Amino acid sequence: MSNPDITHSVLYNEDLAPVSLADRSWSMWAIAALWVGMAVNIPTYTLASGMISQGMNWGQALFVIALGNMIVLIPMILNAHAGTRYGIPFPVLLRASFGTIGANIPALMRALVACGWFGIQTWIGGSAIYTLLSVIFVFEPAGAAEMLPVIGLSWGQLFSFLFFWAINIGVILAGINTIKWLETLAAPFLLLIGLGLLWWAVSEGGGFAKVLSEETVALVRGGLGQDFNFWAAFWPNLTAMVGFWATLSLNIPDFSRYAFSQRHQMLGQLIGLPTTMTLFAFIGITVTSATVLIFGEVIWDPVLLLGRFESPVVIGFALFGLTIATLSTNIAANVVSPANDFSNLWPRVINFKRGGIITGIIGIIIFPWKLYSDLSNYIFTWLIGYSALLGSIGGVMIVDYFVLRKMRLHVDELYRRVGLYSFGKRGINWRALAAIAIGIIPNIPGFLDQASGGTISVPDIFKTIYTYTWFVSFFLAGFSYFAFSRLFPSEAGFAAESGEPNNSIKIS
Repeated sequence: MSNPDITHSVLYNEDLAPVSLADRSWSMWAIAALWVGMAVNIPTYTLASGMISQGMNWGQALFVIALGNMIVLIPMILNAHAGTRYGIPFPVLLRASFGTIGANIPALMRALVACGWFGIQTWIGGSAIYTLLSVIFVFEPAGAAEMLPVIGLSWGQLFSFLFFWAINIGVILAGINTIKWLETLAAPFLLLIGLGLLWWAVSEGGGFAKVLSEETVALVRGGLGQDFNFWAAFWPNLTAMVGFWATLSLNIPDFSRYAFSQRHQMLGQLIGLPTTMTLFAFIGITVTSATVLIFGEVIWDPVLLLGRFESPVVIGFALFGLTIATLSTNIAANVVSPANDFSNLWPRVINFKRGGIITGIIGIIIFPWKLYSDLSNYIFTWLIGYSALLGSIGGVMIVDYFVLRKMRLHVDELYRRVGLYSFGKRGINWRALAAIAIGIIPNIPGFLDQASGGTISVPDIFKTIYTYTWFVSFFLAGFSYFAFSRLFPSEAGFAAESGEPNNSIKIS
């Protein structure tokens, strides 16, 4: 247990406190179920769409998705280590490298993108509920004339959105054990839904050989792609795949702190993340290819696809599955982290539940339905691009924990406003902040070029750099942080950490 005096610290509350060994309840299968629940969602289903439209065949697109998830699994497992060993969440771990106050900067950077994802996923879930109600009560979806001013939604759409929003907030208020229960329950159900959809597509489309033939895939991408250069498209798409879960690779300690052991967190993630992402992307590819044969047109959006079914029972069951998939993704991937991050801003006032409510409020005021109207630009350019920029934070975290501190932390000191990790009285480690700036800055011109659709003109060199943005930001920031820490050593931040501190909650 931690020393009692830290419970009076301004940096402490029960939700940010280290999880004791006795309170660890997440097994390898719970961690795997967590990833199944997070990975089964509409963006995963449509991940391959952009690559196939560029000219890739289905095997190439699937290879890029699998490789990207195997790469991001490495920092995922590394950053999870401290969470499992010391029982601490993401923002508390950040205090070791960024300082007790400086940790709020990267934590809020992570929280910002989570709020964007939360709003989008909540709107998707609300839309599924609205469509489900229209099937049950047999009414036509609202037209433009029925939309409320300013908001741009009908009363039915607004109710469905707020209802799904309330479900999300209710799960958060019920606590972390409810989240584990939800993910464990949802995982097998979601896999069955996905496999059922795959079986339907292959059966109706004439078998795997026909559905995944080059001729069919050529119809999906609108041509044969004879002049396609695979390697020219490989790196930007690989970076996007890594960026898809780059944010979770940072805050994975929020979950791994509850794992029984390092073996459980590592095997759980290996079983759950790359396999589910690859399988569900394959389902998306196969089903979409089958739509060309069955309906004569390409239908990537599963919600639109459901509208083509004639049985209300099938539509209702599928939409219910989509709602569960969206809920399980939203809670784990987009609420837990910002809830902890906002709590870290003012631990004595903002606890985990209040942080979750703040996330929910932001998810409403950003009007996510308007962002979703330009889905490809917002999700695949802004959110994934922004996530890739956050590779710099991961570089600093891993260098600090594994290279500089040799996996040794003084847990109690992480909760002291002025102490070992305050880097002086200001509580800010300028070396870490300078390093993430160095990692991000070279990528910003290319990001702006991409986000603006080319209206912001930048030199070609920056476009090339942005092709590798996650890798550039990760390694550049990590190297810079190591160099700054060696050239400008801080006794406050890197005091002797030889031996094992006796106030740690540690599990090997």
